[in-house]
Amino acid sequence: MREEIIVSGRNNHFIDPHLHIWHWQIPLYLFLGGLAAGILIFAALYTLMDKEKEYPTAVKIAPHIVPWVLVVGLLALLLDLKHKLFFWRLYTTIRLESPMSWGAWVLMLVTPLSFIWSAIHIKAIFPRWDWKFKILIDLEAFFTKQKKVIAWTLLISSVILGVYTGILFSAFNARPLWNTSILGPLFLASGISAGAATIMLMSKNHHERTMFAKIDIGIIAVELFLIVHMFMGFLASTQVQIDAAALFLGGPWTAPFWIFVVILGMIIPVILEVLELKKFKIPVVIPAALVLFGSLMLRFIISYAGQESRWLY
Repeated sequence: MREEIIVSGRNNHFIDPHLHIWHWQIPLYLFLGGLAAGILIFAALYTLMDKEKEYPTAVKIAPHIVPWVLVVGLLALLLDLKHKLFFWRLYTTIRLESPMSWGAWVLMLVTPLSFIWSAIHIKAIFPRWDWKFKILIDLEAFFTKQKKVIAWTLLISSVILGVYTGILFSAFNARPLWNTSILGPLFLASGISAGAATIMLMSKNHHERTMFAKIDIGIIAVELFLIVHMFMGFLASTQVQIDAAALFLGGPWTAPFWIFVVILGMIIPVILEVLELKKFKIPVVIPAALVLFGSLMLRFIISYAGQESRWLY
């Protein structure tokens, strides 16, 4: 479904759920937004806990990929817009009841802050980095002094960003599969898990990798709980929502969802991470890559399967 920006007085709608079929851009955008949110949540949290030295990858290294992840995600979103030249209209108003408005403004805040965070930690990647202009040196010094303030802002806005990636779907009342409050926390948990996997993948510190393996196991357990709770809610609801659940419980999306998302993206990574904690030699790239794959597939499958669920007329 392509995004439609329609401006007509008080009846502004940023997305029309009936016009087009969703392409790959929206699931990719939601995955990258969740990944960025997950990495920034850890960076901000451990900064506020004064554990920068204990978890250097989480605070100083992994966040360097966030600005570029967000840029790619925003480019994917731009490609999906039907009226690309009018994207700026999202920033001419704030509509508290519109998930798209929330997302646009939160991204407007998170994206520049992610560049600032990367800039003040650039010497963690390039130890000999030296700013050439005095104004840049002064800005670095200023933002470094305000790091805790930036961390609080990033923590709050990143949580909103992670939840927004699910709420964007759940706001579609016309699609019973998407019309559930579980998608917000589920996509947030999935993004945090993807962030933890990325930090594991990039870290060279055994203690840090071990800690994030434990964190990821806990978050995946939360994801599985939310998935079960979501299906239980569907099965205890109206017929159209029972039909939506049936898409994954014997229907056409059963194998893709349970194999790619649950088994490959959650259960197998947990098993491998537990084996790693038990001192078995497991290459960290395997569970980390599987978690990222499962997180991506979750967005694609929910996106495409949601189009097959509809109200009976």
